[in-house]
Amino acid sequence: MDRGESCAELLAEHFAQGRHLVVGLDTDPERIPLSVLPDAERAERVVEFNRRIVAATAGLAAAYKPNAAFYEALGADGFRALAATITAIRAEAPGAAVILDAKRGDIGSTNSGYVTAAFDRLGADALTVHPYLGGEALAPFLGRGDRLVFVLARTSNPGAGEFQDLLADGVPLYRHVARAVARDWNAAGNCGLVVGATYPDELRAVREDVPAGMPILIPGAGAQGGDVAAAVAANREAGSDAYLIAASRSILYASGGENFADAARTAAEALNAEIRAAA
Repeated sequence: MDRGESCAELLAEHFAQGRHLVVGLDTDPERIPLSVLPDAERAERVVEFNRRIVAATAGLAAAYKPNAAFYEALGADGFRALAATITAIRAEAPGAAVILDAKRGDIGSTNSGYVTAAFDRLGADALTVHPYLGGEALAPFLGRGDRLVFVLARTSNPGAGEFQDLLADGVPLYRHVARAVARDWNAAGNCGLVVGATYPDELRAVREDVPAGMPILIPGAGAQGGDVAAAVAANREAGSDAYLIAASRSILYASGGENFADAARTAAEALNAEIRAAA
């Protein structure tokens, strides 16, 4: 990324224009229509499918979110497919941010490798990470002030509360995470949080714990059944427009047929309208 502005600044521009949609690129080769490069290898078909999805939804999305696992599953060609997908996003939707959903986090020396891969080799604008090893270990990510680091706080999956709701000094663990990110980890102004749309009450609590300008990535708005209106309201009531509503399968596979790109556009427009109506 060489935009002359940080990812935080780029997203702030989208927020000011009322643009909060994130299209997740969790692309399963088995669900790609047969007409997409039928004679090509799986990785090539994934990239072409993604390119068409991005082209169809460009202008609606503030960001695109490739999930690293779907590309790593392709084996040796996966890294190249992920890089090519990011290149396609740059070409088809040059104003959108690229959030690599990889949920990285290890000791500092290992994280340095993750930083190089995500930001320097792939050119992602932002990355999801988990906080379990603490702020010291995340220093290689936090030191990249031009990128954004989205820290998992309250995730969207049904079992999220097993650990995230554990109380410490009477406060749920996910709120301790949010407060540490806001208080201690955000010196470069490049931190955000991940809170699922499936837990609007927890999202409201987190929004109270962090500055209004700190972006929150909110997955689970589509196939997981998250409450979009409640997620938007949690931010609106806190006086914040710094949020990203993410959907993947409900947009990617809105149609199982050959008109998948048009169907993706329609689904993205519908979700975008829902977000704007609630704002």
